[in-house]
Amino acid sequence: MAVTPVNNEAFFREVDDELRRDRAGRFWRQWGLWVIAAIVAGLAAFGGWLYWQHRQTQQAGVEGEQLQAAYDALAAGNETGAAAPLAGLSASPRGAYRALAAFTQADILLQKDDLKGAAAKFAAVAGDASVAQPFRDLALIRQTVAEFDTLKPQVVIDRLRPLAVPGGAWLGSAGELVGAAYLKMGRRTDAAQTFARIAADKQVPESLRQRAVQMAGVLNAAAPAAVAVPAKQERTTR
Repeated sequence: MAVTPVNNEAFFREVDDELRRDRAGRFWRQWGLWVIAAIVAGLAAFGGWLYWQHRQTQQAGVEGEQLQAAYDALAAGNETGAAAPLAGLSASPRGAYRALAAFTQADILLQKDDLKGAAAKFAAVAGDASVAQPFRDLALIRQTVAEFDTLKPQVVIDRLRPLAVPGGAWLGSAGELVGAAYLKMGRRTDAAQTFARIAADKQVPESLRQRAVQMAGVLNAAAPAAVAVPAKQERTTR
């Protein structure tokens, strides 16, 4: 008796389903344990990452409290009370806290006129590749301020010239030091041009721009009219 087309289709479908079940069974018999192990390892890794994130956040909060405790102690005139938390933060795995602790320690040394000790603290931050670049740049500038009287002018220029560029965040601070170094070398034209660049950059804080205008004027460099001494300040200086 001939098999109808409908029965043929049902038969082929049943065979196809059986083959799929057989292939799936062979796959799980051969690789099932490895698949389960990979899933478990992935879940464990994800759980470990979540725990690490939690610990990092928790530790950052603790270090923030330590830094605030140090600031509170210094505000109260208790330098001894600030020493321990600052020392702990100086070994922090987080570059920002490490840098802030070093800056604070350096400022304490500056108040004691320990320029060499303060410069060493700033130099440590400036040379720490794990610290964010703005912290490193600021540390380099402050290191140079502390060492300025003992450095050769060319060292100051070579060190800070990359930061004393128009439009740069540190043009004002770094540029003033570069200009002063040029003056120590007797290079008045270079100094005048440096101060004129500072005066012309509207991103530089107003107080620095006004000083630059005055220095450029003294050195006979053209000071931008846009930053001429305000009338109020002019009346005060008369």
